[in-house]
Amino acid sequence: MKVVLLAGGTGGAKLAHGLQMVLPPGDLTVIVNVADDTERFGLLVCPDLDTILYTLSGLADREQGWGVAGDTSSALAMFERYGEEAWFRIGDADLATLVHRDRLMREGSSLTDATAATAAALGIATHLVAATDDRMRTWIQTDSGEEIDFQEYFVHRGQQEIVRAVRFDGVEATHPSQAALDALATADLVVIGPSNPIVSIGPILAIPGLREALVASSAQRIGVSGIVGGRALRGPADRMLASLGHESSAVGVARLYAGLVERFVVDEVDAGLAPAIEALGMSVSVLPTVMVSDDDRARLAAALLELVEGMLGE
Repeated sequence: MKVVLLAGGTGGAKLAHGLQMVLPPGDLTVIVNVADDTERFGLLVCPDLDTILYTLSGLADREQGWGVAGDTSSALAMFERYGEEAWFRIGDADLATLVHRDRLMREGSSLTDATAATAAALGIATHLVAATDDRMRTWIQTDSGEEIDFQEYFVHRGQQEIVRAVRFDGVEATHPSQAALDALATADLVVIGPSNPIVSIGPILAIPGLREALVASSAQRIGVSGIVGGRALRGPADRMLASLGHESSAVGVARLYAGLVERFVVDEVDAGLAPAIEALGMSVSVLPTVMVSDDDRARLAAALLELVEGMLGE
């Protein structure tokens, strides 16, 4: 079964890991959000791509949710001595990834090709592809009317501002990566992961042509709610949904994916929301979606594959 996962952030990374554990090597493609990307110290930083890269390679720092476990920060301390801003924490091993990617791209590789080469070097069989190889960036408008870069909002200001609008700068000029289009065209299953629907999945679907490619795919399509019991397990998705006028619940997420998925997965605590989601025109499955351990990740992934087998048999 060829599986495509749309993902960003820690929730998407966890499900990607679960799917990698239960699928044969090479049968999973992860289409990753790149609108969170930024430039630091003259280098391209790809937080979502790298979080998933480190998670699938077993290098991730699970406690903080990003970066490499046990990483040091000697380079960052030296940057600070030179007067550079250092609020965006980049470890020494992480810096090596940035330098390696920069060299590959200066030599002519696309972001997707550079990511594939990096993943192969780390022994990852899963195909990691950028949603687009073009430049796009997420900007956040706060309650005061100020517009700030996503990483300024997310990291520097600790997600404290109330979000009143989200804009994907440059998206109109982007194109889906060819690898993403090829994966969608040949997939048996497409999963929209339990990532922030506004700033992780939203930028992927905003790329001209990608939403259409998803709908045109002959694959079974499943969405997984990243909101459990009205709350985000990590990050600002619940607050962001509410401040942007959406319902902060699995129903609110399902509304954003109406017309894109045939089945929507909610956690057991949200089983009572099934009728409201079914009214949106999609089937509902209730599964334990909170992934604390590796076993949790693998169980959810296996359950999703079983759902597809059931859908194909209907």
